[in-house]
Amino acid sequence: MKLGDGVEQAIHSMTMLASLEPGSTLSAAALAEFHGVSPSYLLKHLQSLSAAGLVDTLPGPKGGYRLAKAPSEISMLDIVLAVEGPQPAFRCNEIRQRGPDPLPARYFQKPCGIAAVMLSAERVYRAELAKTSIADLQRDLQANDDGGIAARGCAFLDHHERKASR
Repeated sequence: MKLGDGVEQAIHSMTMLASLEPGSTLSAAALAEFHGVSPSYLLKHLQSLSAAGLVDTLPGPKGGYRLAKAPSEISMLDIVLAVEGPQPAFRCNEIRQRGPDPLPARYFQKPCGIAAVMLSAERVYRAELAKTSIADLQRDLQANDDGGIAARGCAFLDHHERKASR
């Protein structure tokens, strides 16, 4: 299974947005700059995250993006589905019913074994993604970072975070 680059960009963007002070935002351009990705490509995925209710979009000079929910309420599955869509990775097209000398429909009452195995694997994959939240990713980073990753992110946010008016 191959997920698009947008999934990685979206997950990293969401973890960065989770680091903002309450009420603050970060522009799409700043997120793209920090991750070294195309602003227009990232913007497309941020719009998908917004449509899914995972980020809030605020207009204006202090506008930008921020999480719409607590990091503990946003799962990896939520992000993958927002970016990739809800369709399963494997889509059975019933090719067993094509070709020369097709069999009668009675042979195809049940899904084929291949489709059944693939959909079973999809359920396991999705269940695993649903178990991990943005807050879990943050805790994992804190436990495994020697301080370099956090320092880089904090330094960047010091210059680019659009703080809420007080």
